[in-house]
Amino acid sequence: MNLNEVDPAIIEKAKAWLSENYDEDTRKAVKNMMDNDPSELVECFYCDIEFGTGGLRGIMGTGTNRMNKYVIGSATQGLANYLRICYGPDFEIKVAIAYDSRNNSQFFARIAAEVLAANGIKVFLFDNLRPVPELSFTVRHLGCQSGIVITASHNPKEYNGYKVYWNDGGQLVPPHDSNVIDEVQKITSVTEVKFSGNPENITIIGNEIDKAYKDVLLKLSLSPDVIARQQDLKIVYSPIHGTGYKLIPEVLKEFGFNNVFLVEEQITPDGNFPTVHSPNPEEKAAMNLALELAKKVDADLIMATDPDADRVGLGVKDTHGNYILLNGNQAASLLIYYLIKKWKANGKLTGNEFIAKTIVTSELLKDIAVSHGVESYDVLTGFKYIAEIIRRFEGEKQFIGGGEESYGYLIGDFVRDKDAVASCALLAETAAWAKDQGMTMYEMLINIYHEYGFYLEDLISITKKGKSGAEEIQKMMDDYRSNPPREIKGIKVLLMKDYKLRKETNLSTGEEKVIELPKSDVLQFFLEGGSKITVRPSGTEPKIKFYFGVKGLLPDKSKFEEVNAKMRIELNEMIEALNLN
Repeated sequence: MNLNEVDPAIIEKAKAWLSENYDEDTRKAVKNMMDNDPSELVECFYCDIEFGTGGLRGIMGTGTNRMNKYVIGSATQGLANYLRICYGPDFEIKVAIAYDSRNNSQFFARIAAEVLAANGIKVFLFDNLRPVPELSFTVRHLGCQSGIVITASHNPKEYNGYKVYWNDGGQLVPPHDSNVIDEVQKITSVTEVKFSGNPENITIIGNEIDKAYKDVLLKLSLSPDVIARQQDLKIVYSPIHGTGYKLIPEVLKEFGFNNVFLVEEQITPDGNFPTVHSPNPEEKAAMNLALELAKKVDADLIMATDPDADRVGLGVKDTHGNYILLNGNQAASLLIYYLIKKWKANGKLTGNEFIAKTIVTSELLKDIAVSHGVESYDVLTGFKYIAEIIRRFEGEKQFIGGGEESYGYLIGDFVRDKDAVASCALLAETAAWAKDQGMTMYEMLINIYHEYGFYLEDLISITKKGKSGAEEIQKMMDDYRSNPPREIKGIKVLLMKDYKLRKETNLSTGEEKVIELPKSDVLQFFLEGGSKITVRPSGTEPKIKFYFGVKGLLPDKSKFEEVNAKMRIELNEMIEALNLN
């Protein structure tokens, strides 16, 4: 590609970044792309990064489609303008800011703090990296109107991101998310961004917030007597070079677990994530060092968290004594089962409690809850929608816990985002509870399948990078939407749910119903026999995701492996039928 082939609108956007309003390094980078790499120029300027399910997220670099000080500055100026619209010119607006271990995270956090301060907004900036859930807690604890975390969660090292929170400690939901974007889009020049001024509006916070957060976390424990008996439970933990390195070992110790082994190679925060390709506990490769340590010490439980410590991966021994990694649906099911069982045993269930899960998460959570008289609510993908439903029922119903298949869980309502710190503590307590009854967590999971039905799920993610990739993903969604499959591997498709059109269609009769959830580019296909397929473009990565689920029965626990193998074949055949390669 040469420059003459580039869309003139893209060239004009890029030329604006050659002005004196941008620093010298930025101007040099833009000029180099224009002179030597027009293809890269297109990738960096063909669009502006938009808020998805997790806010801003993208590759670090120069341009409107990259994470840099100017994109961060414009987003923060837009947020500041919106906060002033919402609260008025004289209201003392407060915003808390945290950041993770990624390269440039501290720098971006300082940029955001300075822009807010220059706009007359009081800022509470953490003195060092902190987990996402602690920021969510801090927003409520300090009575802030908003919060920001600089993180790209579990993405590869070249990414960074910008999560925005509202006054309830949850990430932005409609209409606030689109309204903030509207304000950002009104900024036509970086000269409109107040990058400096009023440094006295920035207050540094740290250990005092850690203590307040941990004090509330400790109140979540439901079985202190069990922990006392099982205090030597062997736990392996890794923060994968992220923010969990300090708080999670401290919280496990304060819960009463005295036998925690840390993966030393991954304990130091490092934005280059030198021991992994991607710091994502959903991927086995990121858990390898933890698995190796577990074998050495004969651990009962393995846990690892992503860089911003909102997701946790879980490993346990199977019935043959081999270590395996559980998926997010399995971990969430174990956690919800334990929470509800203990709430009942402790006399805390009144009939006014609920859990929440995303639409792509296993129906097993709902089955467990409903069987105990606990309501279960489905929400769109993105933990911000679980926070939204907690807020909706605040003062009316009690939230026990919730989760999503992508390794995010929440216990209690003092945090309004997925919380790997609390999850590690309660998953360890779940393991101790199981061991106290002579079971492993894996055997506990088999008992759950026996009691409620055997659910087997899998996720296929297809990466499509850049502008052409985004167009290809959209075409795939359009094709499924306009020409839905009528059968898959000989199994009839009964129902299609289109969350973008908010329409549920019976594919046999054509009967339609309205879906009572906000619009989202998600399609679900429900098959005869209870299988389910969900198709969804990721809101934070250049991927399209296919969620597959089948359901069976496990009347005899001794037949678990046989039933599991049979269902795995059924699941694989369903995946193959869609021909996703």
